[in-house]
Amino acid sequence: MTPSDIHTTEHRITVDAPAPAVFGLLAEVDNWPRVFPPTVHVDCVERGEADERIRIWATANDEIKTWTSRRELDRDRLRIRFRQEVSQHPVAAMAGEWRIEALPDGRSTVLLTHDFRAVGDTADNVAWIQQAIDRNSDAELGALALAARHRQHREDLLLCFEDCARVAGSAKDVYDFIHQAQHWPERLPHVARVVLEEGTVNVQMLEMDTRAPDGSVHTTKSVRICFPDNKIVYKQLRTPALMSLHTGQWQITQDHNAAVITSSHTVVVNPDAVRTVLGAQATTADARAFLRDALGRNSTTTMQHAKAYAEHATDR
Repeated sequence: MTPSDIHTTEHRITVDAPAPAVFGLLAEVDNWPRVFPPTVHVDCVERGEADERIRIWATANDEIKTWTSRRELDRDRLRIRFRQEVSQHPVAAMAGEWRIEALPDGRSTVLLTHDFRAVGDTADNVAWIQQAIDRNSDAELGALALAARHRQHREDLLLCFEDCARVAGSAKDVYDFIHQAQHWPERLPHVARVVLEEGTVNVQMLEMDTRAPDGSVHTTKSVRICFPDNKIVYKQLRTPALMSLHTGQWQITQDHNAAVITSSHTVVVNPDAVRTVLGAQATTADARAFLRDALGRNSTTTMQHAKAYAEHATDR
């Protein structure tokens, strides 16, 4: 590798929050899917006192990419260094650093740096990576500033819940039902249309039209990361107006001769849409109750049909 192989970038923002709070948001990598728009899912492979190894799935130039990184957390200097151990084409290697500096007025500055090599060092590959870094860094820094400034308020808008069902059948049959979403319009009464793409094995792009009880139809677009035969995690890239964020998970476990399905949801209410969608007198609490009912009803319906599918498969 020669110096000309290495390309560098810098992105900076001033955040209306103290530096330790900003560092905390960056350190809590498990929460990145709800903080950072490009991040779909994060698995912590190993975690030590001041370092960790993580696997990330994220959007990059409208594609889904995954990589494994080593992170070193320096809590005293408020710095986080990262290096990709396993990269994905067209990235040959990538590393960088988050640096947070406190300002006298209680705010802080965040500097995000990257240095990378592109496969073959071709102009097209370098340009693709540069564009992805620019788009994702701008989105991440903007979201970080917003989350740090409104962290307490954001918790008031946060809704997390789960529903479960027990199935007298195999976990694999339940998983197959949920994984094969292309069949949902014929199998689920609330699903009107599905477009499912799986360009990379176990990474799906799902566009779906869902019918509400009042007859209206809502279009969502989600990334689904599939872990055969027991888990599918997803993040909606296009949400209904009442939500600014929706992530979820289907967990299927085998318990002797039965399977247990758990549907989990994490939602952030969009406060600007509450009165438009639910009426002039509606509150955030009304929106939380509405979403708990609507999402829970759809999940329960899906689980009941998955249960019937799996139990029928056992009977055959």
